[in-house]
Order: sequence, then structure tokens, then C-alpha cells
Amino acid sequence: MNVSRRSILRVSAAGAAGLVAAPTLFDNTASAAVAPAAAAAAFVDSYKTNTTANLTVESNAAVRILSGFQKVWSTGTAWNTGTVLDEAFLRANVRYVVKTTRNRTAAEAARSFVVDRQHQSYSVIAGLGPLADAYKAGAQAVTGITAAPATTPATTISDAVPAGSPAGSTLGAGNPTSALGKVVTLVNTVRGNWSSGNPSKFAYQYPRPWRMTEDSEVVDTGVVDEFGYPVYDSDVVVTPQLLRQRSTNPAEDGGYVSGHTNALYMAALAFAYAVPERFQELVTTAYDLAHTRIVTGMHSPADVIGGRILGTALTAAILGDPANATLKAEARAQALAYFQAQTGPDLTVAARSGADRDANAAIVKPKQTYGLPARRSNLRFEVPTGAEVLLETRLPYLDAAQRREVLRTTCLAAGNPILDGPEQWGRINLFAAADGYGAFDSTVAVTLDASATGFAAADSWRNDIDGCGGLVKLGTGTLTLTGDNGYRGGTTIAQGTLVAAQKKALGDGDVTLSGGTLRLTAPKVHVNGSARLSSGTLAVSVRPHGAPPLTVGDDVTIGANTVLEVSIPQPDRYDSPVPVLKARRVRGRFARVVVTTPGYRATLVHQGDTIALRLRRA
Repeated sequence: MNVSRRSILRVSAAGAAGLVAAPTLFDNTASAAVAPAAAAAAFVDSYKTNTTANLTVESNAAVRILSGFQKVWSTGTAWNTGTVLDEAFLRANVRYVVKTTRNRTAAEAARSFVVDRQHQSYSVIAGLGPLADAYKAGAQAVTGITAAPATTPATTISDAVPAGSPAGSTLGAGNPTSALGKVVTLVNTVRGNWSSGNPSKFAYQYPRPWRMTEDSEVVDTGVVDEFGYPVYDSDVVVTPQLLRQRSTNPAEDGGYVSGHTNALYMAALAFAYAVPERFQELVTTAYDLAHTRIVTGMHSPADVIGGRILGTALTAAILGDPANATLKAEARAQALAYFQAQTGPDLTVAARSGADRDANAAIVKPKQTYGLPARRSNLRFEVPTGAEVLLETRLPYLDAAQRREVLRTTCLAAGNPILDGPEQWGRINLFAAADGYGAFDSTVAVTLDASATGFAAADSWRNDIDGCGGLVKLGTGTLTLTGDNGYRGGTTIAQGTLVAAQKKALGDGDVTLSGGTLRLTAPKVHVNGSARLSSGTLAVSVRPHGAPPLTVGDDVTIGANTVLEVSIPQPDRYDSPVPVLKARRVRGRFARVVVTTPGYRATLVHQGDTIALRLRRA
């Protein structure tokens, strides 16, 4: 059947016969969204409207927050009569799938089958890394899908408990009566009665990519394939092992949003709440697994982005629901106690795996927008109501307002129509938020407690922090800064320990040490302004023939109660004084020097604008 490339999503009358009419989301004659008569309630307060009985932006909170899609797509009266409103966006959307499915490897195809058929709550357990096997054992979580068949199976395949599994073994997150039953129940609750992507699929009626050509057309050839499925003149190649898994009812099989993606994010973020030691890794796992929906040819980037938006918002709503307050606290406590019994008290260390932050960032970053065309926009990001609960266990030492600031200052850029939809749930960047603030727009006071556990005792902020505000370190715990920071409001260490692990970790302002410890672990740390070391400890490492570990652009004032603590990581002969601090001008003297490396003693040497140490073997 010949179809004009300009006639988007048109098929013969016979091909459209018997299809279910789509809901009227907006005025098709005007090709524009109908604005709700009044401001809608926040998603977290209205998420229980997400049912198949409600299929409009006015009646369903999920359909509403996903309605940025209305800027690029207008739903028709049937699944194949919609109208493309942004041709460049949707063409790029389908072309991405074409390129991906035509260039995937056999291993990628096999993995996409496993993720498609496996229970999503089980799949994301992989994000627990070195804790995953212990979790599966404690939760009695199993799967029957561990590999892909060589060719298209003779029938459809579903996950099932493998024969011979121990008593109590359960699909998905596991057994609610197991040793990790509270965690299992939390995951199941997040993925509960109000968490389906089907209402949005029914509402938007955007076809699956394998039903469209590269130019976003649906072309029905009027024939069926060897498996009995209608054949579309599509450029997308579905994973062969999944050919029988395709739906034969396109009216109830929309692409936007991806239900698998929605489920993967809900499960991953529920696990991340209970096991925040793996927060960033679980977020990475959700991005990685959701991408397989494109690899299969079953979904497009827009579908996956929509699923991420919905899964993020639903998880926040359900975690923030007062009815689940006790459950989420019990799940976190149970997970912490269980894994500490397995690995020891310092779970933040035991939970680490070989993959580093940069490798995870490389997985996540291209999948946040998939490079879909964006428009220049100055849309201000307002953090969605209730979103801060997502960081409640990952940043337990911050209050709700501070966690909202973390989300605001780490958000994705505006310009993508789907991300910019109502409440802007799509602009939340949980991967970056796990690394703390992206900017200090006012002075931030942070308190960590060394007697607490996990992140409440010690944490690292790894973003590059800008802004006009500053930082005040309080409490007995430890905060590490690893970013190339440019915040201008200054840094004050009043209590506990602040670690500068990068040359510009302390920003572009002044530094004040009035108590506690300022520890420099980078070979060189530079203070752009002045430094006032009135009390507390300055801890540095020195190396033979090295530059001063601390340089200050302006003056340094050292108080009579300030201690210099020195470590020597490279034992050597130090025949000449080793520089420790260099500034425009140095005033005052350290009260004493403490050498933490056994076998050395030190004497302070003032040489104009430089303080050095004369080191001798003890």
C-alpha cells in the first residue's frame, strides 16, 4: 500500500475498522492542548486517580504529568489516526530505534529478551551489586528467566518459579514473609494498585515503533507474518526471540509510556530507599535496563523517558503517602540490620563495587534525553511537590527543604517537551542528586554526626558546585568535597571534618577554620580568597620535592589555637624544608605540629610568604 510521507499515521479504512476510539485529550482541530479549568492538585496528592477509568489530563494525574507529549503528538480517534505535531522530534525518536535495532549485537538482543521476560522487580536487584546475592537469599527472590532461546520460541514465555526452588521462593522482589519481608513489601507497595502505565498508554495511543516506518508512519501491508501477526512496513527490527510476545491489539498496546520502564524505576527507587548505600548504582541500573526496551524494538526513547517520569513520580507519591510512613522506615531499618550482619557495620564501604561513578555517569547521561531535539528554553525548574522524599535516606542529614534544593540545583536542562511537562518530574536528575548540591544559592549549613551510621556520619559531594552562597560544616561527622567547585560565598569549618579532595574543592571564596578539621587529600588545594585559621586542625600530606599542599591567593591568618597535622605518605630523606602553605602574606603561627607518620618529627620554618617543615627521623 503506497502512503504519502506527508500523510502521517494514516491507514486504509479496513485497517482501522473495529478499533477502540481514543479519549479526547485535547482539541484536535486546533492541534493544541486544552488547559484544565483550574489548577490541578499536585501529583503526590492525586496519584490515586491513575486508573483506566480516568483517561484525560483533567481526570488522571499520571496522564496530566505526562502531557508534555501533547506538544509533539496529537491523539486521534483511533490508534493509527494520530497527528505528528513536531515532525523533527518524533522522526528522531523512531530513527533512534531503527539505528539501535539494526546495529545491536546478538548478546544485546539476548539480554533484551531476558529483561523483557523477567519480573522487573527481580531484574533491578542487580543494582545491589555485591549485596545482590545476599539479598536474593534473604528475600527468597528467584526467576525462571536467566537466558534467551536461540530462536523465536514456539509459544509466549512468562517468568515462573523454577522447579526445585527452595520453599518460599517467590518471583519479583521476593517473599513478604522472608528475612527481608519489609523491603519486599515496600517494593510491592510502590508497584501497587495505582502504579500502572496502562491508563497513559490508552490515553495517548502512540504506536509502538515496530508498527512505524523511520519517518513515523504506520503502513499496514494487509498481510500477516509466519506467527500470525499483522505486518507493517517498518524499519524497526524486533528482537527475534520476542516476536511472539507482541500484542495483536494495537488499540490497547500503545508505546507511550513504556510499562516496563515505569516498573523498573519504581522497583529500583524503592530498593534505593531501603538500601541507599547503593542509591546511585540502582538509579544507573534503572537507566541501563530501561534502555533494553529500545534495543528490543518494543519502545522508543520517548516511551522510555515517559516511563521514567511516571515511575519517578509514582515512587515519590507512594513513599510520601503517610499511610506508608511506618513501612518505609521498617524496610530501611530491616535492610540495614540484615546487610550489616552479613558484611559488618560499615555498609557504605561493603556496598561498593568495581564500577566507579564516572562509568555509571557514562551509562546514564546519554539516556536522559537520548539526544532528541530540544528547543531553547528558560523555563525555571520548580521541584515537584513531595519529590524530596526520594532522597530521604540517601541524604539523611539534610532537611526536606535542603533536599529540595539538591534536586533543584542538579536538575536537567529545559527544552525537551516531555521533560518540561506539568510539574516537570522529568527534569529530576537523581543520579546527580545522589552527589549532593549542584550550587549554593545561599549559605548551606550541613550537620553530620560521627556517632550515627552510614551517610549520616560521613558523605561525599561529588558535583561541581557553583553559586553565590557558601558552606558551613557543623557536627562531628565528615563531609568530603571532590568537585571542581566555583561557589563564591566562602567555606567555614566549625565542627567535625571537611575533606578537600580536589584542587578547587573549597570554591572561589574565603576559608575559615574555627573548629574541627580541614583535611586536604588532594596533592594541591587552592583557596582563591583569604584563609583565617583561628582554631582547629589543618591536616595535610607532604611529599619530597612537592609543591605546598595549600596555596592561598590572599592573606592567611593563623590563630594561637590552630594545630598543623602532617602525614608523610612517601617515606624518604627530607634534607631541605618541605613547603606546607604559601599565601600572599602569612600572619601568626601554628600552636604545634603533629606528625601522624611514625618515625618522624617536624619543626616549623617561616620563610616570608611560605610555611615549611623541617622533617627529621625521630
